[in-house]
Amino acid sequence: MFKSIACLFTLATAAIAAPALQVEIPSPPPPGFNITSLGVLGTGCPPGSTYYVLNADKTAVTVTFSEFYAEAGPGIPIRNNRKACQLTFGVEVPAGFTFGVASVDYRGYYQLDNKVSASQQSLYYFQGQLLQATSRSELAGPVDGKDYTYRDSFDLVSTVMSPCGVGTVLNINSDVRVSNSNNSKGSGYIATDSIDTSLATTFNFQWQTCKQ
Repeated sequence: MFKSIACLFTLATAAIAAPALQVEIPSPPPPGFNITSLGVLGTGCPPGSTYYVLNADKTAVTVTFSEFYAEAGPGIPIRNNRKACQLTFGVEVPAGFTFGVASVDYRGYYQLDNKVSASQQSLYYFQGQLLQATSRSELAGPVDGKDYTYRDSFDLVSTVMSPCGVGTVLNINSDVRVSNSNNSKGSGYIATDSIDTSLATTFNFQWQTCKQ
């Protein structure tokens, strides 16, 4: 069972004071856009376990994890109930353009006993910006081992956009969790994909022109 949450957080006073961004019809990715670096930190992405691929037309970046999993159950340490990973992308943005994450695609594998639940969440924001956006998927047992794919989308109004025409840092904080609080004898697991041994999250970009 999936429940999606796509929400936008901001301080009301900041929203009132901030100048309105002048945007036009969404545009394709412009020449000059690139991801220049990736930093990783967290229990779900130890060194050597995470990599990213920017697709050929630069409309999405897929992050693949080989150690990003969580589990719960009798005999399993509580620290294994949640794993987190902070991704930091250095991004080059050409003059006259801005971009945001329009949707997030999740792919993975989970097994949950009755009344055991799991969740996966990604929060993203641009460094120095007050706006944040959160994408979340929730799963509930019983499920006797299953692959899953899921998309959470943001509409154009609520998409958090980068500063106009300048290099920036895109921060993405992700976590996976398993809880057996409603069935202490039950077990659960959310982890790597059963086919290619990787948990993948794809962030799909929305481009717009802007006036600086």
